[in-house]
Amino acid sequence: MQPNRRLEVIFNHINQNSPNQASMQLVSASVSSIVSKKSPDDIVIVCALRTPICKAKRGGFRDTHWTDLLTVALKGVVEKSGVPAKAIEDVQVGTVLAAGGGATEARMALFAAGYPDSTCLATTNRQCSSGLQAFVNIAGAIKSGQITVGVAAGVESMSQHGFQNGIGKLNEKLMKHQEAADCLIPMGVTSENVAEAFNISRHTQDEFAALSQTKAVKAQQSGLFKDEIIPVHTSVNTSEGEKQITVEEDDGVRSTTIADLSKLKTVFKKDGSTTAGNSSQVSDGAAAVLVMTRAEAVKRGLPILGKFVSSAVAGVPPNIMGVGPAYAIPSALEKAGLSVADIDVFEINEAFASQAYYSINKLGIPLSKVNPLGGAIALGHPLGCTGARMIATLLHQLKRTKKRFGVVSMCIGTGMGMAAVFEAE
Repeated sequence: MQPNRRLEVIFNHINQNSPNQASMQLVSASVSSIVSKKSPDDIVIVCALRTPICKAKRGGFRDTHWTDLLTVALKGVVEKSGVPAKAIEDVQVGTVLAAGGGATEARMALFAAGYPDSTCLATTNRQCSSGLQAFVNIAGAIKSGQITVGVAAGVESMSQHGFQNGIGKLNEKLMKHQEAADCLIPMGVTSENVAEAFNISRHTQDEFAALSQTKAVKAQQSGLFKDEIIPVHTSVNTSEGEKQITVEEDDGVRSTTIADLSKLKTVFKKDGSTTAGNSSQVSDGAAAVLVMTRAEAVKRGLPILGKFVSSAVAGVPPNIMGVGPAYAIPSALEKAGLSVADIDVFEINEAFASQAYYSINKLGIPLSKVNPLGGAIALGHPLGCTGARMIATLLHQLKRTKKRFGVVSMCIGTGMGMAAVFEAE
């Protein structure tokens, strides 16, 4: 089947199996009981922090081991919250590219952060949603009674690990199955597929990217990230030797215009529309979220940032993996009994402008509600870190603006989307 015809078939298949416009909007007269009352069993977040996000191979963390970033994040939530490390029963770490799933080195980072051997740890990998999946894993463990207090973290050093680190030796038999083979399509090519299938122009993508940078520049200049960022003391190798530095802010944020972005060459297709300027930055960073029951938070006298309401994952064709949020978000909202209109802030990962714009437009989300402080095009996308980072950004933004409901969502390589709904206190 020709590529264009195949995309058309996929487009029709998705539209036939997607919720109708009424259910996509899920417009509710009032919020459901799941979010209208407080319960001692609620899963709540009492602290959410992150390191700055730095440009891979060029930024402030280019010579920093990923476990050092994870150590900073794990130590940060303990120090900021005042909850002793010995009270934390389990830690889940989202990471994508580290050898062996990063499990051994992450456990070592746990000890380096001052946690006792009674605190358990596992790593998890659902690609770009790994940080959010780590959170859902911890929330599920608390909900089921396995633990009372846990930490969900995410980390990635794309300076140290390339994309091939995350893929082992392939079974050639799998390549006989088209969708299996499509799992290996470069992410940028899937962006081109989305742009072509849904008629998203280069100008629209550049306009979206410029807006992301503009919002991030304004937020950074206004100090709006300071509540969520932990400064990191590290070192970089220079021509004059090792230099000690303190990284206090994201270093990928830059002022740009649509005119500037329009001059960039396409990367994945000769006559395509995806460029370095309208794609997420390859980055390094870590984040951690301290989670417990409401009863435990009240007992410890801790302020609550927000409550976890619902989450969902959705599968989509691998060759247009970027549309995932358009299907995960309605599912998460339906579980919460909420509508798009009920949500005050959407943090939607900007893997590529094409897919982010598609998802936003498909669901009828007002652009004013999306990534108010900028997204991954401006801030960066350290794969395993992103989901946890977005939770931190969302909850601090809801608190700062006294808004109530927020959504975190992202597309996932190999063809999925994930979303979670949160309620601020």
